[in-house]
Order: sequence, then structure tokens, then C-alpha cells
Amino acid sequence: MDMPKPDARVLDAREAVVARLRTVLPGDAVISDPAETRAYDCDALTAYRCAPLAVVLPRTTAEVSAVLAACSALGVKVVPRGSGTSLAGGALPTADCVVLGVARMNAVIETDYANRFIKVQSGRTNLSVTGAVEAEGWFYAPDPSSQLACAIAGNIAMNSGGAHCLKYGVTTNNLLGVTLVLMSGEVVEIGGPWLEAGGIDLLGVICGSEGQLGVVTEATLRILPRPEGARPVLMGFDANAVAGACVADIIKAGILPVAIEFMDRPCIRATEEFAHAGYPDCEALLIIEVEGSPAEIDEQLARIKAIAARHQPVAYRESGSEEESRKIWLGRKSAFGAMGNINDYMCLDGTIPVSELPFVLRRIGEMSAEVGLDVANVFHAGDGNMHPLILYDANKPGDLERCEAFGAAILRLCVEVGGCLTGEHGVGIEKRDLMQVQFSDADLEAQLTVKDVFDPGWLLNPAKVFPLAVTAARRAG
Repeated sequence: MDMPKPDARVLDAREAVVARLRTVLPGDAVISDPAETRAYDCDALTAYRCAPLAVVLPRTTAEVSAVLAACSALGVKVVPRGSGTSLAGGALPTADCVVLGVARMNAVIETDYANRFIKVQSGRTNLSVTGAVEAEGWFYAPDPSSQLACAIAGNIAMNSGGAHCLKYGVTTNNLLGVTLVLMSGEVVEIGGPWLEAGGIDLLGVICGSEGQLGVVTEATLRILPRPEGARPVLMGFDANAVAGACVADIIKAGILPVAIEFMDRPCIRATEEFAHAGYPDCEALLIIEVEGSPAEIDEQLARIKAIAARHQPVAYRESGSEEESRKIWLGRKSAFGAMGNINDYMCLDGTIPVSELPFVLRRIGEMSAEVGLDVANVFHAGDGNMHPLILYDANKPGDLERCEAFGAAILRLCVEVGGCLTGEHGVGIEKRDLMQVQFSDADLEAQLTVKDVFDPGWLLNPAKVFPLAVTAARRAG
């Protein structure tokens, strides 16, 4: 089928922008053919798409600086993009923007084991950071489920976590410094290879800012020595709320496993068909991993097993080998792909107090029945970072809208019980109109003022994070 011809004004704008970009970048770093830019029309929130004016793929901080300076001079908006794995529409283009992808910026710049850090370009994938140091017995702790593909740039933008963040923290706890390019093209260094920088905590402002303040081109990351050993256990329960209560009791007892992961029956079934991990037939399961010396592991697991016994688990399996550990984690690591193999779904990212897990899981089940859309739950239970997957039919008129309304109701529930809208996926476009559910007008004004300081022209990552009505009114004023 023939593609519709673009508006003449769009063509003129594209030609002008592309001509300018080609003066500051090598020819292969600028993509303007609409057939080629279609790969950048969306990120992992595939329900929404928009073709950008052009795409640029710089290789150095200097090239990023030149691109931003050129776009700033032209008044052209820029959408930073890591690997495009954002589930919140964080890298969704607008029709009048240039997408700036950092995928070609993937080098290791420096490794310092004595001072426990590695410095990389921000397009390097999460898993390959560990890959660069594991031969020496080190690792990078944050491990999102998309770690094989996601870029450090996106991890910093969304403050990503992962299965092992219960013990080691999320990105902000493992980020030491960044090289940041402002929209003007100015390059600034924030933080560095030390545990804590003096002065204002600008690094804390940048991490989780979703590309609103600048483009991170290099990152100094904390690396850690591999623990002496680790061992996961798998427990099955006859109800979601019972599994949630077990998690709450483990945390309340002061035990700190390296990970506590939750999966419910729909997700268990999907992963079994997809990955054949050998999971039990039950309503909910927990994967709990502890680490340390053999004696430490035995002591922690004995305490966890005693707590779990009070909740009458229907299955208990403790790993006895590397192969068994791999199989226990196989289904959890495959969960999102497995669900996508059987159904369209929207993945949410609300975070709640761990003590509220039983109530929230029960309430989501009730809401699912009321709305008529199934929900599969798979999430980081230890820190209450929930990932309900709402199943819907993308080809059925009105189903997406029903799904989004249900998702908004779940996120409101998270805030109502003392949680927040996002734990690691970010706000993007998905949650921008819910920001006023969590934040007061004064809170939003403070955030908007920070945006003004870093990006006074409001050219970076447009139409994200902040409610459109709020930003329109403020800009008009």
C-alpha cells in the first residue's frame, strides 16, 4: 500500500533540519528517510507511535554537544533515546522532533577495581557492564528484566531497578557520576569516581529525570565484588494475598534477601509453556534469593523457611546446584516475553509499602473482575515494586481505552495506600496525567522550575512527565 505523502511544510522543515545536522555529524549518523526512521516511531509502549523529523546516532560527547547546539539554534525539539525499551513511552517522538539515539556510544572508558568503579559511554547495555568486569570477579548490581538490551542511558533516565535491587538498590544507589550535555550544547560533569560528591546533589536530580534536563553521554558506575555464594528458593502458595503476607513478614523480621520476586497463576502458566522452568501448579509463587558464605546462606534460609511455614506453602524447592538456580530464575526472567507470546498487555509500575501487598493484590483481583480484563502479576515483591500486566485485545475497539482506565485506577490505588506512581519505568506519557494524583500543585511547580533551569526553551523530551494542561498553562503564563 502506498504511504501518504507528507505535508510540504513537514518536508521543508525536515530538509532544513537534516541539512544543518549533516554539517555537524558524519553522513551515516543522520537518518531522514521515513522508511528508515520508522524503527524509531515508538519504544516498548507500542500502542503509541509518531514519526520524527529525523534521527541522529552520534558516537561521542562532542557530537552530542554539536547536535544539541544546532537543534537549540533552530528551536527544534530533541527526544533522547537509549535502546528503546521504555515501557512508559519515555522515548516516544513528536512529529517536530529529532530523536537522538546513543546506541553507538557503547565503549568502556575506564575500569578501576581499586576504587570500585567503571566509566562507560551511556549507550552501553546494562548486562554488558557486568560483562566487562566479571572475569575479574566483579559485577554491576542493577539488573532490570530487559538488561540484555536496555542502555545505561535509559537506566539513568528512569532510575531502573531489577530483581536484585532489594539488597543493592536501584540505579541512583549505584551511580557515581555523569557527563551531561545541556540543550545549549554545554557539557557539564556531575559527580565522579567517589562515594559522595560535595555540594548540591545534582546527581540525584539527574537520575530519574527522564531526559528532561540533558543528555547523559558517559556514566561512572559503582561495581561490586561477586558474593561468595548465592542460593534461591522457590515457594508456592494457594493465594496471592497469602504470598504477599509472607513477603511482608520476611521484611518485618529484618531479613534482607538479595531478591524476592512474585508471580501469580496466569504468569506461572505462561512461563511454563514458554520456558519450561518446572514451576509448581499453584496460585502464586515467590523466588527468594540470599547470598553470602555457606553458613550465612543456611542461616538466612532457615529463618525464611520458618516464616513461610506459618503461611502454609504448597511447594518449597531449594536450589542445590547452579543448574537448579538457573531453572528457578529462568521463568521469572522470561515472564514478560512469555506473556507477550500469548496476549497483548500493558505493564504497569506502581510501588507500594510492602505491608500493603496482601490488600493491594486482593483489590486488584476484585477490580479485574469488575472491569472484565484479566491481570497477571509479576514483580519485585521485596520493595513493593509492582508490575501488574493488564491483558487486552489490541484489535478490539475500545479495549485499549478500557485497559488504560483500569491501569490508572490501579496506580491511584498505589498512591492511596502510601505508594507512588512509578518505581523504575518512569512517567513518560503513560502516567503524565496522573502526576496530580501524587503531587500537589506546589510539588509540580518545584519540578517545573528545575526544568526551566536546565532547559529554559523546553526543547528536551517534549510532552512527557508533566500533565499537558499544566505545562501549557505555565508556558502561556
